[in-house]
Amino acid sequence: MKHVIIGAGAAGITAAETLRKFDPAATITVLDGEGEGPYARMAIPYLLSNQIGEAGTQLRRDPDHYKKQRIGIENARVAALDAKGKSLRLTDGRTLPYDRLLIATGSVPSREKIEGIDLPGVHSCWTLSDARAIVASLRPGTRIVQMGAGFVGCIIIQGLVSRGAQLTILVRSGRMVSRMMPPKASEMIAHWCESKGVRVMGKTQAAKVERDGKALKVTLTTGEVLPADIYLSVVGVKPVIDFLAGSGIAIENGIVVDERMRTNLPGVYAAGDVAEARDCLYDKPLVNAIQPNAVDQARIAAINMAGGESDFVGSLAINVLETLGLVSCSFGQWQGEDGGEGVELVDEARYRYLSLQFKDDVMIGATSIGWTDHIGVLRGLIQTRTHLGVWKDRLLADPTNFMAAYLGSAQKAA
Repeated sequence: MKHVIIGAGAAGITAAETLRKFDPAATITVLDGEGEGPYARMAIPYLLSNQIGEAGTQLRRDPDHYKKQRIGIENARVAALDAKGKSLRLTDGRTLPYDRLLIATGSVPSREKIEGIDLPGVHSCWTLSDARAIVASLRPGTRIVQMGAGFVGCIIIQGLVSRGAQLTILVRSGRMVSRMMPPKASEMIAHWCESKGVRVMGKTQAAKVERDGKALKVTLTTGEVLPADIYLSVVGVKPVIDFLAGSGIAIENGIVVDERMRTNLPGVYAAGDVAEARDCLYDKPLVNAIQPNAVDQARIAAINMAGGESDFVGSLAINVLETLGLVSCSFGQWQGEDGGEGVELVDEARYRYLSLQFKDDVMIGATSIGWTDHIGVLRGLIQTRTHLGVWKDRLLADPTNFMAAYLGSAQKAA
């Protein structure tokens, strides 16, 4: 059996290792489009802040790990998928056949459509190559204008500030991490950043970027002009699916898969940021582009590719973020649901925040800032759809009792 995996990130490598376990005699080839070797994209913020070197970003420390596992890592990009011929056409002109194929191509940064986006000094921050370019340009006092304050935008702030950058963040919506936090929580994170010397500008974005001698000039939609040494564009990501045009594969917001991570094409599977799989709370297909889901989906896909039978229980929105030392997280339907109930606890002076959302007596979402003890309990209560009974009213009265609610509900279930 010849297994081919497109993508050498966490999903691709998890799938390859799982395949080797369940199909010892198979040929396994992983296509690494970046040519950097399998590395953890989520380690890049630690590289920016000089907490690790490039070796620390690698998914496996042993340089002979893949050789020992008989997993071939090949530097190649896919130009097209021929589903009928069960083969891939690579950008170098070669054709690569497969018996089972996993698409784990992940995401790429969304591209701003503004004048000057291709100028020297304009960067995204998604790959090791991006990180190298940013670090090479950073000095104490380097002026950075960053467009975007979503998850990626917020996890890289520490690295930039720790190297002495003068950072200005543009927030088009006016709310930092607006897709993972309620308004009050977003506001608190913005205030925290400002207290650490970061300028946060809401309700604006770059209209164009120009060269101004050796520096840059960023003109905002408000008309204000900001001088900069680096313009950093981190406005979101999108699934890597362009090479699938004309293949016949079903695509909505991502590649549509069933409970076994199968696409509509025979022998073709998908996992990770590129896959649109069932969400366990909404009970419908969604793209939840986070690493825990990617790893779970890859493992399920590999078991089924090897001839086993395993179903994906469903993804869950999970966001854990550290911004200049402030830890925040959100799980599930953190924004609540029409007809549901919720409670919000705010301690602005200590930068502590807690929001719990319920449907009937089941917790469906949670948001936390500053609470780090036992925070995984919130995820567990949401993902298992635990019926809280009397504990729901107790949590509405005091949401900090979530650990007691977890233990009390578990004891009742036993």
